[in-house]
Amino acid sequence: MTITKHSSDTEIQQAVTAWLEANWDQAERVPRQADKYIEREWLTQVVEAGWSVPSWSSEYYGLGLNGRQSRIIESAFKEYRAPGAARDRYHLGAITVYKVGSDTLKRAVLKELLTGPICCLLYSEPNAGSDLAGVRTRAVQDGNDYIINGQKVWTSNAMEAEYGMLLARTDWDAPKHQGITFFLFPMRQPGVEVRPINQITGESEFNEVFITDARVSAANIIGEVNQGWKAFQTAIAYERLIMGQGVTARRQKGNPTSHPLIRLADRAGKLADSHVRQKIAQAIAYRELNKLNNDRAKAEMAAGTGFSLMSLSKLAMSRIQHGEAALATELLGVEALLDGEQYPDARNAHFDSAKAYMNSIGGGTDQIQRNIIAEKVLGLPKEPEHDKGVPFREVRIRAIDE
Repeated sequence: MTITKHSSDTEIQQAVTAWLEANWDQAERVPRQADKYIEREWLTQVVEAGWSVPSWSSEYYGLGLNGRQSRIIESAFKEYRAPGAARDRYHLGAITVYKVGSDTLKRAVLKELLTGPICCLLYSEPNAGSDLAGVRTRAVQDGNDYIINGQKVWTSNAMEAEYGMLLARTDWDAPKHQGITFFLFPMRQPGVEVRPINQITGESEFNEVFITDARVSAANIIGEVNQGWKAFQTAIAYERLIMGQGVTARRQKGNPTSHPLIRLADRAGKLADSHVRQKIAQAIAYRELNKLNNDRAKAEMAAGTGFSLMSLSKLAMSRIQHGEAALATELLGVEALLDGEQYPDARNAHFDSAKAYMNSIGGGTDQIQRNIIAEKVLGLPKEPEHDKGVPFREVRIRAIDE
């Protein structure tokens, strides 16, 4: 059965179920007719069948479906516990290349990105965190390549990444937002050093990245030379969409049909307490409201607007994660003072409390989101920009002098 945007929900459900039944062993969680599970081979099958990025055009491995239709496919893959679906929602590198990359770049890298490689985000620098337009990583053209020198920080998954989406300065005489170029940068090459950062959660998900005379082809530019800030806005909007959905938090597992706080209150013997029930209901309401805002923003983004609404979702998710961690601590009472494998509820509450700060910082801090919401959503006056229109070289000299 050929699936198109004109197919009914039932037809889509039947087609994806039949395909999974024929190709995936749900019990063993391996492909059928395969001696073992090789991730890239399986993902290639999923991509070529159109299930990986169903909302994209058929020219680039999609089916042209809308969001509701795409979620039918995602749900079927979840039911069969099969990987590879919804990469048009969660693979930030592939999404950005598809949305703003040239046709040449799309043809060159999209299939590779969709079938395995992690793509990290080489944005923040020691002196350019909240103000990313102040990046000083340098890209100097050398024939068909650019030579890159600089330092990035707070880069998630850089140790495993094969590519990084890199913000680098290509014109120091242009104002800071206009002299930046956005690259799809190969990570596994000489001149790239990755150092893990130890986090309070015990993880080392973030990294520092030092780049010395590394190279990237001009063919890997996402968007246009010196117009990388515009292309970057698409990438950061989708990152905030992902973070606004709460993907970065909660390691607790269990029955997905009930909220973890309900189960925790039940174990703590407090579920009958009306005060507790009210707080849990409020937490669930916040999540539902944020889901509706996400749906609204995605619909507007599909029409080419609504990018600023992602800041609402991301800021709301920060409040949700901090609030739920605090409520979990309240439910545990004195047990929250404990930790370790013997006290899994307390351990999870501690982890969630610490992990919530990732959502408050990554993708732009909560304070930055409030500025964006004030200016772009509420229409309030912008803060003064003393460096607006000033060549970045002069901005840097003034900063050093001060």
